[in-house]
Amino acid sequence: MRIRTSIFGALAIPAAIAFAVTAPALAQTPEELAKKLANPVASLISLPLQNNFDLNYRGAQIDGGYKYIINIQPVIPITLNKTWNLISRTILPFAQQSNTTGPGEVTTGLGDTLQSFFFSPAAPSKRLGLIWGVGPAILIPTGEHGYFGGEKWAMGPTFVVLKQAGPWTIGMLANQLWQLGGKGTPEEPTVVNSMFLQPFLSRAYKGGISWVVNTEFTRNWAAHSSMGAINFDVAQVLPVFGQLVQVAFGPKYFYGSASVRARWGFRLNLVFLWPKK
Repeated sequence: MRIRTSIFGALAIPAAIAFAVTAPALAQTPEELAKKLANPVASLISLPLQNNFDLNYRGAQIDGGYKYIINIQPVIPITLNKTWNLISRTILPFAQQSNTTGPGEVTTGLGDTLQSFFFSPAAPSKRLGLIWGVGPAILIPTGEHGYFGGEKWAMGPTFVVLKQAGPWTIGMLANQLWQLGGKGTPEEPTVVNSMFLQPFLSRAYKGGISWVVNTEFTRNWAAHSSMGAINFDVAQVLPVFGQLVQVAFGPKYFYGSASVRARWGFRLNLVFLWPKK
């Protein structure tokens, strides 16, 4: 009962905050909003609640485990001047997992927070029409129990580059994190040295319907292992009690060399929007 209460609390608090704000009158069509949501550095305030259900964990002495993760991901654009924006993107995970760390073990807690800042031109490049952003990514050790984080600070560069043509969006998001201070020891072998790559492709349609396919690939250089997931989501922008929301749903397929990993799963994403008038 305590585990379920914690999960529902993690869902309810940000959702309640989002519904407490009344959406402004639409200045963009649902199709335009869907295109903006495909752009990680768009000038659009949003609060995604990304619910991941990762199933059928297998590995050494592990058979049939699962992990539920909700990523609370506020995106806040800040106008620096007429030509530059600063985009703050935060990922705060809350997870419950069963039979993934040992037979019959169930754990619940916060994960490490990833805070990224992108310095991005206010307009696409004139020659190629590219949209891009670059800046620092900071890993904050908010993880609990040792299962949901490495208890290490880390930092490195992050960038995003994409092209939007008509209803199509194609691009890449990436970061590289290195541990700040200290080295692994036989007693504490964890060292943060990881790369994340996320190529993506999406298409928006009239009425606010869209789809996106991407792969989220992580390479752990210290552990010499890789893990990734291929995601396909179908989404719809719609008003809910006066608040604009994008609802997305789709399957996940996992791959990689990690000794313990899920085999498949699905994702339900709720994105609360506050477009400019």
